Amino acid sequence: MAKPEYWLRLKPWSLEALLVAVAALAAAVAMRAGLAEFGMELYFTTFLPAILATALLAGVPAGVFTTVSAALIVWWAFIPPAFEFGPLTLGELHSFTLFLLSTALLIWFGQLCRTAVRMRKEKTA
Repeated sequence: MAKPEYWLRLKPWSLEALLVAVAALAAAVAMRAGLAEFGMELYFTTFLPAILATALLAGVPAGVFTTVSAALIVWWAFIPPAFEFGPLTLGELHSFTLFLLSTALLIWFGQLCRTAVRMRKEKTA
């Protein structure tokens, strides 16, 4: 098991945290593009693990940045018409709403885990 210092290594508002968010976002976009080649229309599936990992490693601000960026990327690149911001259907609006609610819970869970690790570290010190 990783030491508590590993989970708290990145400060939430640091440049390193932003780089973790961008790297997770890039990996999720690449996987989503691969799924799009097979005709899968699961718009947000690859972004959920990326947002959880970002929230765990880099904190709430990086998780929120990844969430907002993912929503804009999906709307622009993967929802027809591709590569433009078109109007959303009611079903797509529901998908966005569910995605935003899910990511809010993932970010909250990530923050709870970071807080628990910090408390554990303080208790053992």
